[in-house]
Amino acid sequence: MTKDKYTAVWVSHSSLGDFLKCPRAYYLHNVYKDPKTGHKLNVVSPALSLGSAVHEVVEGLLQYPAEARAKQPLFSHYELAWQKVSGHRGGFKSTEEERASKERGRKMIERVMAHPGPLLNKAVKLPEHENNMPPNYFLSEEDNIILCGKIDWLEYLPENDSLHIIDFKTGRHEENDDSLQLPIYLLLLSNLQKRKVNRASYWYLETDNEPKSKWLPTIDEAYERVIEVARRVKEARELGEFACPHGGCMACQPFEKILAGEAEFVGVGGYGQDLYLA
Repeated sequence: MTKDKYTAVWVSHSSLGDFLKCPRAYYLHNVYKDPKTGHKLNVVSPALSLGSAVHEVVEGLLQYPAEARAKQPLFSHYELAWQKVSGHRGGFKSTEEERASKERGRKMIERVMAHPGPLLNKAVKLPEHENNMPPNYFLSEEDNIILCGKIDWLEYLPENDSLHIIDFKTGRHEENDDSLQLPIYLLLLSNLQKRKVNRASYWYLETDNEPKSKWLPTIDEAYERVIEVARRVKEARELGEFACPHGGCMACQPFEKILAGEAEFVGVGGYGQDLYLA
């Protein structure tokens, strides 16, 4: 098969995660388009909105030189970021729910300000891709599958000219050890730049003052794990088989509400998705 970015199956940590949770949710989130608007669908929620605002502020430090990051007014930046997710557009069904969520995020920003740690060190950014697409490469030219993803933070380690992957976490639960996130990031970095990845960490901003180191697989192990799920996604798309294994679950039911006309349209979000409060 000839590789072609326009006909390729694009996969990412989030889309593969959707598929593993529920093929029906994967289809409704990543494949289906509303015939009236031509847009894909997304469901807003307080957790996603909190994460979006906090990530925007913390990752925004990358645009400043390392020596200037400690001087940035992060609370002001947070207020601006929160405006984008306030009210129903952020999935909040009451002012009290929004107030509590916003305060949780504010405490995370406060923690980062008090314990910036690696954020004050030199960092590396992957080069921009055309058409504002996230970093990507052909995971398999034979299968016509592209792997893409955006990495929160890459600390530069000068002692051995290597990289430290840092992923910011704003949820209440720790990432599972079988998550494909770090294997995917390892593959992206191994194929899109020349420095070796020496470390990887999750930073749980609600509870931890510093990143928590995680084990990294070998590149071959990472590839085998990711390509196995990616090929399952490609096969499901070719066969058009996206049934929920549970006959309806927490992952797909919010999208089913959209199709049934039982969700509230709240606007158009990033990448032109129609946003709904379900």
